[in-house]
Amino acid sequence: MRNNAKLFLSILGIFAFNLALLAQDNSIGGGEDAPAAATTKGGGMPPIPWEFIVPLGILLFYTLYVIYERILYIRRMVKFDAKLVDNMQPHLEKGNLSDAMGMVRNQDGAYAAIVKEGLESIESSLKPNEVESNMEKIANIEIGKMDKNLGHLGLIAGIAPTIGFIGTISGVITVFYDISRTENVSIGIISEGLYEKMFSSAAGLIVGLVAYTGYHILNSIIDSNTLRMQQVIVKFTKLTRP
Repeated sequence: MRNNAKLFLSILGIFAFNLALLAQDNSIGGGEDAPAAATTKGGGMPPIPWEFIVPLGILLFYTLYVIYERILYIRRMVKFDAKLVDNMQPHLEKGNLSDAMGMVRNQDGAYAAIVKEGLESIESSLKPNEVESNMEKIANIEIGKMDKNLGHLGLIAGIAPTIGFIGTISGVITVFYDISRTENVSIGIISEGLYEKMFSSAAGLIVGLVAYTGYHILNSIIDSNTLRMQQVIVKFTKLTRP
């Protein structure tokens, strides 16, 4: 997982560097030849507002990284045999905690950690309500681990459309500035500013939509597993009560 994260961040750095070079080339090429390019009809691609696309591109790749990494982590942590507690019942009824512990000792994941905590609490001769409390604490810790970096997605969902909106304002300012400078209300001047406005807004909305969707899908997965953890805790404590 750590190696995958390093690889993804390296790719992200290369991507950002290339976008920066493209932005620099665009600004250099837009000097003396800019008027000629602006008057060219039907040839080439209209100017792209790289000053807004570069940060939006970085936010998009970070969003995809967080979604990908969280999905892999959550899938690994929620693996659990639904019949595990039932299979433990004969050992728990006989007070054979060592055999019960052996069934989960080699298992990883949030559910296994919760059950292990319950067995260890019983071995420590804690009261049933204390056993349940300790298991709930471990459940909260595991849920907190699953929630890691999800707040970033919520933040990007709000920031990305705002950056696109700033591009919109920039495009409108460009339109009125060019009109005031040339005193010419032409379709070419207006359309170039409107293109920049729509391109930035669309890019910001796309990035925000991806972050918003990923945030809520991951939260719904975590919420469903939170309910399952509570069910496991209740089932375990019922079996261990005298």
